Amino acid sequence: QVQLVESGGGTVQPGGSLRLACAASGRTLNRYFMGWFRQAPGKERKFVIALPSTEGPTIRAESVEGRFTASRDNATNTLYLQMNDLKPEDTAVYSCAAAAGGGDAFPISEASAWPYWGQGTQVTVSS
Repeated sequence: QVQLVESGGGTVQPGGSLRLACAASGRTLNRYFMGWFRQAPGKERKFVIALPSTEGPTIRAESVEGRFTASRDNATNTLYLQMNDLKPEDTAVYSCAAAAGGGDAFPISEASAWPYWGQGTQVTVSS
């Protein structure tokens, strides 16, 4: 069992920044795939960004390219999401996810492929 707890959500104005954290416990996640999804009201959960492994490159949804950055702190088993230039359409519940992975064959952008999830943290971008 892997437990994931998100924090750092809140309300910001358009163009602002926010940093989310996902603290993991129960397992060492150094070699796990870790990522973020988001779900806006009335819409399905969608892929945002992920780090396939400690060595792998970041994979981003086109909607956050150039604005969002993910990073790991392996010493604390924490995944971060730095969100810059936030837009109203970024408003959603953001959830972190983890998986043991399947190498290059892992369908990283498909929520159903990820077995471990946090409870989510609300991000609201509004003027």
